[in-house]
Amino acid sequence: MRHVRLIALLTASLAIGACAGDATTSPAAIDTPTVTPSTDAVSVVSPNSTQAAMVGVPFAYDATKAGTAFSDPRKSGLTYTVSFTPAVTGMTAANGTISGTASNPGVYTVTITARDNSGSSASHSFAIVVFAGDLTAPTLPATTHLYSDASNPLPRHFSQAAPNAGSPIGADNTPASNITTNAGATLGRVLFYDRRLSANDRVSCSSCHQQQFAFSDTSRLSHGFAGGFTGRHSMGLANSRFYASARFFWDERAASLEAQVLQPIQDATEMGMTLPNVIAKLSATTYYPALFSAAFGTSEITSDRVSLALSQFVRSLVSVNSKFDRAFGVNGVPNFAATFTAQELAGQDLFNGRAGCARCHGTNAHISDGVHNTGLDATITDAGAGNGRFKAPSLRNIAVRPPYMHDGRFQTLEQVIAFYDSGVQNNPGLDNRLRGGGGGNGPPLRLNLSAAERASLVAFLGTLTDNTFLTDVRFSNPFGR
Repeated sequence: MRHVRLIALLTASLAIGACAGDATTSPAAIDTPTVTPSTDAVSVVSPNSTQAAMVGVPFAYDATKAGTAFSDPRKSGLTYTVSFTPAVTGMTAANGTISGTASNPGVYTVTITARDNSGSSASHSFAIVVFAGDLTAPTLPATTHLYSDASNPLPRHFSQAAPNAGSPIGADNTPASNITTNAGATLGRVLFYDRRLSANDRVSCSSCHQQQFAFSDTSRLSHGFAGGFTGRHSMGLANSRFYASARFFWDERAASLEAQVLQPIQDATEMGMTLPNVIAKLSATTYYPALFSAAFGTSEITSDRVSLALSQFVRSLVSVNSKFDRAFGVNGVPNFAATFTAQELAGQDLFNGRAGCARCHGTNAHISDGVHNTGLDATITDAGAGNGRFKAPSLRNIAVRPPYMHDGRFQTLEQVIAFYDSGVQNNPGLDNRLRGGGGGNGPPLRLNLSAAERASLVAFLGTLTDNTFLTDVRFSNPFGR
């Protein structure tokens, strides 16, 4: 019996030894030295947040936060150095206090370093946003303007479904994730007109897309923030909501409106910003937290939210009160004969018939069905979306927004019609709808319009002018300039 107990004890001892041996060879059980961080090193305790300054206005800020920004465990006293990237003309720093009067707007990175007498140091960076001296806050109504479909429904000739071929609703590119709301479009309107979205506070989206010109520009090429010229003419924005492919720009390089609205802001010629700098500037602007909170439920400011709000505002720019629109009854059925003059009716017949305009500019919103090579030149000088093809904006309000085409080459509608009548070039990529003889390799189509017919087409295009849209306060500049 004594032997049995001894064997049992030996067996248990061996088992324990085996477990211990296994543990020493397992990586999970290897002793790892514990590194205790130094408790006497200088460290950041209370970082600085973004600060706002204004050109021409004296500025002073204690970046040490009265000595609380960094720890001083040795109690030896800290010395501070401050650097600016890029340099801020008119501002200096002494022992952590920044002061002076800035000369130029911009977003400047400030790095403050604290050091004790043993050489221990810590640094952190924050932004100072210097705004132009002439910027103002927007004036908004106590009751939000109506932008959503629920509060401002589309007229029936825009909203009724098939079989009515005239309604553009089937080409609506509004994503389910970004339905237009009154608060969202209000924020988008402020962003659209705010010059703070450019590097030097000189231009906004509205600088190139002006309401009185149907959100286009009467210059052939628009001026950017530093005076440079854009690469193409400014597209009109009316009825941007209705385009089935949902792609944007003349060359459709943006896959969605949400992607498009951020690109001019970041363009080196147009607005010259980076998205982090945009967020820094908006975060330093007093009226934006409440607008973002109303639109999205919290005051967080992000580039995604900027994109969503701008897109909502642009999609709200629906033009539905031209003479053409007023021909429609509440049931969505038109009576053009009772609305148009004889000349306008003749022009409409040509537009829909022999001139063939409606083959590319369809629906009651007069939107393009895709990108096309229209034979502007015999050889391709701008590839556009490929092979010289370009998207066209809605023809709504076309009479008030010359010049025309992606490069602004035509100054009048008469010149545009003359081109399609007899000037289309035999470009290898020419759209078949602009070729005679049934398309294919046929020669460019010649319409052989009379002077009276050309004038009729111009008259019909004039019926697409919506003066209500051009002056609607919902789409106007909330900054009053």
